[in-house]
Amino acid sequence: MLVRMSAGDTRTVDYIARRTAEGKSEREIIRCLKRFVAREVFKIIGESAASE
Repeated sequence: MLVRMSAGDTRTVDYIARRTAEGKSEREIIRCLKRFVAREVFKIIGESAASE
């Protein structure tokens, strides 16, 4: 997650910008970003399990 922030992943950068515009602190943004990444991973896991 922090790698995505520092590497400049476009989806992550857009998400951080959107949360910053909402007035969130950096700590809150990281907490929200963890959930954002978890949703992405869960979706991928679900797709791979369905295809098996």
